[in-house]
Amino acid sequence: MNTKASHARPRKAAFAALAGTSIEWYDFFIYATAAALVFRQFFFPPDMDPVIGTIVAFGTTSFGYLGRPIGAFIFGHLGDRSGRKPVLVATLMLMGLGTVGIGLLPSYETVGPLAPLLLITLRLLQGVAMGGEWGGAALLAVEHAPASRRTFFGSFVQLGSAVGATLSAAMFALSEMIGDGLVAGSWRIPFVASAVLLIIGLVIRLQVGESPEFVRAVAKGEITKAPARVVLTKMPKRLLIGIGAMLVATGGYYVTSSFFLAYATEQAGVPVALVLNALIVAGLFEMAFMPLAGLLGDKWKPQYVVIVGLVGITLIAVPLYLLSHTGSMLVITVMLSMTALFTACNYGPMASILSSIFPVNVRYTGTSFAYQGAALTAGALTPIVLPTLLGIAGGSPWLIFCYLAVFSGVAAGCVLATRKLTVALPVADSIVTGTPVAELR
Repeated sequence: MNTKASHARPRKAAFAALAGTSIEWYDFFIYATAAALVFRQFFFPPDMDPVIGTIVAFGTTSFGYLGRPIGAFIFGHLGDRSGRKPVLVATLMLMGLGTVGIGLLPSYETVGPLAPLLLITLRLLQGVAMGGEWGGAALLAVEHAPASRRTFFGSFVQLGSAVGATLSAAMFALSEMIGDGLVAGSWRIPFVASAVLLIIGLVIRLQVGESPEFVRAVAKGEITKAPARVVLTKMPKRLLIGIGAMLVATGGYYVTSSFFLAYATEQAGVPVALVLNALIVAGLFEMAFMPLAGLLGDKWKPQYVVIVGLVGITLIAVPLYLLSHTGSMLVITVMLSMTALFTACNYGPMASILSSIFPVNVRYTGTSFAYQGAALTAGALTPIVLPTLLGIAGGSPWLIFCYLAVFSGVAAGCVLATRKLTVALPVADSIVTGTPVAELR
């Protein structure tokens, strides 16, 4: 075997996973940003109460989370039966279709109630795509990696979240400066521009071979006919622990990013452009911290790195919100950058942790179910719960802090529990040659 090629393969797989998840998260995040800033004006009745309108518009974000378990079931099954690579190509194309479609939607003024219905439908389509994307991308990176570096290479999957969020904020900051700003229609630009990113992502992803571990499982005849049934009936404990471990990773983003954007602009009176620029800087910091979190996870225990992240996110959220009222670009940027450090610690090692608790023949389904199960709970509820809690507290964020603390406590307990569930890795700490799956059947 060509040693140089075998060492290059994990890097190539990690880069392909990064490219794909960056695009998928960009598509997913621009929706959350637009929902927080402009969707109320474009897709809902103009006479709707502003507070109710904000809750409803931001709440449509949850429909993406409702679609994610569907995608996890469909694509998890296909990924465990037919291979990781073809499924990842399909999820990327599906996400691109939904995102570009949103950018071309007519407004409420043009088609009436059909506008929010179409918006929700396309958001659901985004969710189905994302439901199959993350698990496959995580396995693409982790299963190509040597056992001693799985957390590091797996962190590139999570790095896609930071890249997508930063690119999303940058595109909206740019669009705000075009014409009369976002409310005049320039919000559509980030959505339509996704078509270009889709083409780039497909070119990169098509160049990566199938997962060596999946190839090995096919050769040994270990492929399962009904992976979802196996996970749900024989591994419920692993699944529940995986879901719990991801609660803050799926719901915490809204507390410290997209909902913080809405809070800072509406409650603290901070200009939209200022917060978007601060989020861009914070995203760059998160990109730098994410691989570091992966390296630390391989050196120590990935679970311990995640615990540091959970504690940090819970504590930093308090000054983040309270100090936003200073209106200072420097203060807000520093606080968001510190938040990025803890977000990277919480999020970076999760691809390695989740993939380690399920055997290879049901791993796509298991990791997808765990991630999207958390998305269906923490992720889907959070965009609705946060503005509701803010309203109950009369504009004070203290209930939001309590909400985050509860999720962090549960997540910490589940993350620590994964240490006893790790599935044995292949004996060889090397990469096998990629014989086409079709030849092994």
